[in-house]
Amino acid sequence: MSLDSTAKRLGEGKRIELENGEIVFKLDSFSANPVVKPQDLGLTRQEKGKLKIGAVFNGGAELFQNGIILTPRCHKGYRKSKYFDLKQGVHRYRFHDYISEIWPLESEDGVHFKRFHEVMIKGDGSDHKDFIYGIDDIRIIKHDRTYLLVGCGKRIPPFKGLGGDRTAIYSTKDFVRIDYHGIIEFFDSRNLIPFPESVNGKLYIVWTSRAKGDPNIHLDFLRMGMDQLLHPSKYPKYWKKIHSRRSKNLLLKAGTFSHEREKIGSGTQLIKTDEGWLFIYHGVGLINSEICKYYGLHQKIERGYSICAALLDLDDPRRVICRTRNPIFIPSAPYEFKGDAKYPIDVPGVVFPTGAVIVKDKLLIYCGVGDKYVSLLGCNLHNLIDYLIDHCKSD
Repeated sequence: MSLDSTAKRLGEGKRIELENGEIVFKLDSFSANPVVKPQDLGLTRQEKGKLKIGAVFNGGAELFQNGIILTPRCHKGYRKSKYFDLKQGVHRYRFHDYISEIWPLESEDGVHFKRFHEVMIKGDGSDHKDFIYGIDDIRIIKHDRTYLLVGCGKRIPPFKGLGGDRTAIYSTKDFVRIDYHGIIEFFDSRNLIPFPESVNGKLYIVWTSRAKGDPNIHLDFLRMGMDQLLHPSKYPKYWKKIHSRRSKNLLLKAGTFSHEREKIGSGTQLIKTDEGWLFIYHGVGLINSEICKYYGLHQKIERGYSICAALLDLDDPRRVICRTRNPIFIPSAPYEFKGDAKYPIDVPGVVFPTGAVIVKDKLLIYCGVGDKYVSLLGCNLHNLIDYLIDHCKSD
């Protein structure tokens, strides 16, 4: 099977009319999902005679060598516990000994993946001491002939408090030699994604702050351009300004819609189209029963991750042309929603978009699901853009 044939097997995406008259868009889920599982990569272990399955999820994606390259985070020897979140009023999970590393994967058809030359990006302190508790959620942004790899380095153990997330920056031309450029050490942040090219001489970034009480997505530009990204420690003044003026550079505000009431954050790399910059992002909140019904669920999801989309102006990405009022995909399959004997999961109700490519007018989106696997979603790119313009124009 080739990448083109995989794109053909994905559906076109479809518009659905809810009982209240609203029109929503639904991405197509690939029939062989999840396309990457921990067992595929040997991320398993024995504990007291029982097989414990690790995790592989939240990988950036890009076209590479006539196929797809992924950069998922991988976990193996961790422990899981449950607690009640008083603030959100729901049960949640925390993990112990949860130090992630990145394993680049390659595939000719975008479905069957294997390790790429046994390359690994470690976040355990063995390569440097900027962070020592894991490296998460690397996105791939192709800029000219270089692939920027931008993720989140953990300075404190996951689930042990706030204040330990730092944007970590790498680059490569071939995914064999990967150069580390450092962290943006001046503030807590994750999900920072640079645009793949400058817009009217400015290199923009979308990013999520981890400052207390800031659940939104911001957009700013790098005063010193690419050098500011590749040498972050040289420009403390400019990074601090980006952080201090974030309220003035609000791109998308959380809380407007129920499925985004807790927080929103960046998703895949930005995609340039004739109509604007397509921005796929994620929301966290309550997913109402009207939408859940069309995914085969019998009740609302009290707290779930969902996939959303916006269209930004080509010449001035600060201007939001369109923004979805309802998710374009929600968790509903066992490997996304609650898990089952075949597909145990680590966190329920999660679909998290991290990488996207265009193949023959098809948009292929790679997502972390259940904080355990990688799944493939897609649609005809023009169908999604047309839906955004027809039904989601900003006021």
